[in-house]
Formats: sequence, C-alpha cells, structure tokens
Amino acid sequence: MSSTPDSAVRTYIEGHSAAFLDDLAEWLRIPSVWADPAHADDTRRSAAWLAEALTATGFPVAEVWPTGENGEGAPAVFAEWPSGTPGAPTVLVYGHHDVQPAAREDGWHTDPFEPVLTDGRLHARGAADDKGQVFFHTLGVRAHLAATGRTAPAVNLKLLVEGEEESGSPNFPALLKTHADRLACDVVIVSDTGMWAEDTPTVCTGLRGLVECEITLHGPDQDIHSGAYGGAVPNPATEAARLVAALHDDDRRVTLPGFYDGITELTDEERRLIAELPFDEDRWLRAAHSHAALGESGYSTLERVWARPTAEVNGITGGYGGPGGKTIVPASARLKLSFRLVAGQDPDRIQALVRDWVADRLPAGIRHETVFTGATRPCLTPIDHPALRSLVTAMGRAFGQKIRFTREGGSGPAADLQDVLGAPVLFLGISVPSDGWHAPNEKVETGLLLKGAEAAAHLWEELGSTGTHATGRPAA
Repeated sequence: MSSTPDSAVRTYIEGHSAAFLDDLAEWLRIPSVWADPAHADDTRRSAAWLAEALTATGFPVAEVWPTGENGEGAPAVFAEWPSGTPGAPTVLVYGHHDVQPAAREDGWHTDPFEPVLTDGRLHARGAADDKGQVFFHTLGVRAHLAATGRTAPAVNLKLLVEGEEESGSPNFPALLKTHADRLACDVVIVSDTGMWAEDTPTVCTGLRGLVECEITLHGPDQDIHSGAYGGAVPNPATEAARLVAALHDDDRRVTLPGFYDGITELTDEERRLIAELPFDEDRWLRAAHSHAALGESGYSTLERVWARPTAEVNGITGGYGGPGGKTIVPASARLKLSFRLVAGQDPDRIQALVRDWVADRLPAGIRHETVFTGATRPCLTPIDHPALRSLVTAMGRAFGQKIRFTREGGSGPAADLQDVLGAPVLFLGISVPSDGWHAPNEKVETGLLLKGAEAAAHLWEELGSTGTHATGRPAA
C-alpha cells in the first residue's frame, strides 16, 4: 500500500518542471539519427549526454555500452541505482535515444532539432519518441526520493536506453544476452508507447509479434508466348494469385493448418474492457484513409488489430506491367507476406507452417524460394498480473482517474526483453496519437510528461512497498 501523500510528489515535480524541460530541450538538440551515417557521431554524443545526465540525477552507475561485434553499432546507455532495502524488487526501464530522420523541408514549421515550447506543447524530433518518455524517469526518481525521504529508490532501479530502435534494433538481442547478468530483473518497464487520449489514460498490456517473408515463384526459364504455350504450362503469376486467394477463408481466418494452435484467446473481461474505450470507428477509418472495416468474423475492429493474428499481402509482382499488352507466360512472380502474431504463437513455428503450406500448394513445374526477412515474438502481460496492478495504481494516483487498458497492434523489442531476461514487461507511456511520431512537427504534451514522472515516482513506491510479491515472483 502507498503511504506518501500524492501532493508531495506533485509539488516536487511542479517545482522542478522548468529545469527538467530545459534539460530535455538540450538533449533534443542532438540529432541522434542513427539511420543516417552522417549523424553517427551525434548518436554517440547523445548516449554520452544521457549517461552524464543520469549521473547528475544520482545514479551511482551510468555507462555507455558499445553494440555490434566490433562496436560498429549505436551505443546504448546502462544505469543502475541499488535500493539498499533487503527484498526490494529489481526493475529495468527500457527506452531508446535514437530518433527518426527529420528536416525542415519535410513539412516542419520549425527546425526539428531546435525545440520550441508553445501552449504546453514541446515540438522537436524525439520529444515523444522517445527522449521525452525516457527522460521523465529522471524527474520521477528524484520526486520519489524527495517525497519519501529516501536516499535510494524503493526498488533496485536499472535503465537500458538503446540507440538503434528506429533501425529495427539489429544488435539489441545480442546486447541483452551479453549483459544478461547485469540486466537481470523482476520486471521490465517499457516507456516507448502511448495512451488512448489525453483525457483517457491507459496502460498497454501487449504487442503483437511479426513474421515477414518473400516468396519467389519460377516457371519457364524465360517469358514465353501465351498463344503458343498458355494453358499448357504452369504460370507463376497465376500460382501467386492462387496462393493469395487461398490465404484466408470466407470468414477472413488464416487457412494455414495449425496457425491458431495454442494462441492466448481474449477473455470475456478483456473484451469488456476493450469495449469500454471511446472508440469512434468512422474517425479511425478516416485516419487509416480507408472506406470500410473488414477482418476476421466475430471480433471488433480493436480486437482484430490488438489481439488477433493476421496474414497480410504486402505486395504482388510478376509479369508485364508496362503500357499496352504483352501476351506472355511470365518466367517468375513474387509475393511479400507478413503475419502478425499473438501470445502463444512462436515465430519459428509459423515460419515452418508457411514453408510447408507454400510447398504443398504449388504444382509441378513451379520452383520456389521462401525467404524470411524478419521475426519478432509477441509480448503480453495478463491484466491480473501483480506488477500490472501496481502500475495501474501508480498511474491512477498520477492522473486521478480510472486507468483503462489497451494493446498495440505493432511489434517491437519488448519481446526480446521478455524472452532474454525472463521477466514480465509493462508499458508506462504517456504519448497521445496527436504527438505525430515519425511525422513532421512531432510534439509532446508537457503536462503529460509531468504526469509520466508522477506515475514513475508512485510506481517505485508501489512496487517497493510490496517487495517482489508485486512482480509475481516469490519474495527472497
């Protein structure tokens, strides 16, 4: 149970908000666009800046970690602050300090790397994704200490801030495995997500996984005359179309045998909680630039994009596409497919199912290659998990209202954290859809940043007051 008055945390944060925003603006001025080689040194400078800031915050350990086999990857930042309290749980906070490319000519109203604060909104690349959401933890831990009178957090607090998330985190799994002992924890907090809306604070409970593949079909050794040979030899473009047509049944369910085996189904309570959200489907369709909602029968739109596995055709190519006609049987065709996965689905197993399904459906005379280009595991924390209850309580204290639940349909490195470290993953994010991640004029609501710091301050108290019981693990 919490004992510190919420007002003590809020008073500290309000009194230090201006300095906090000034420091954040300094970090945002560093264009840590790791995807652009021209900004490699800036990304290294960003990591060094953060390590120094964490030291100034009070972390006794703050280190810059190289990544890649020979240190060619973007640097990550690790920090650690032991609690000193016997039985205190260990919490690892994850975020990233690299940002998306941005330039004034992309449609920015101001220089994307010169932060501008107007009407409670801080505009800059990285303000929401993800520097702002990483940095509120520095204010949160200071508020936690000031309000409780502690000299160290109520939890053993660790931070891991990578520098390649916007580039697909290619070195992240290896980084986790290399430093698994130092990163060991009872629970992971990911601050790289958002909320439903400014007036509807929410906690995300999971991300879907992902499998991507490219299937190339070969028929004749070269394009051949359709009048002389059409209808008598296999056509790879036709077979590609037949594969796509067979991917779903009439209820829009994926037809791969065994695809749904073992998945974690939505509970009645989870469906009820999703239905509570103020979802405007027409508005959602406009944002999607689409004209109708369509998907697996028996599920709502939000259930489909958050909690159901999918198969999508990302591209079909083959044959002649130029002006006029060209009566051929093409030599080859290509499909690009992606499969979003939910808890209970293993990417390796789904890859095997796809390989077998493709091979079984193709006729003699069609040679093929199936190449997988990416795989990410799904990540889900049950809504009754003790650590999640602590997070919901902490956010409720900060926002002063009921906290609802969401999931996200995309994928990310959270699953790597869950798999390698063997700890539940929780999401403490305060960004809202209007923040414009990856878009021109990205911004963050400064009031929500401060609420994030409040929630973090309360979370360390909530988790610390109940020890490792709050993480779902036995107390020491």
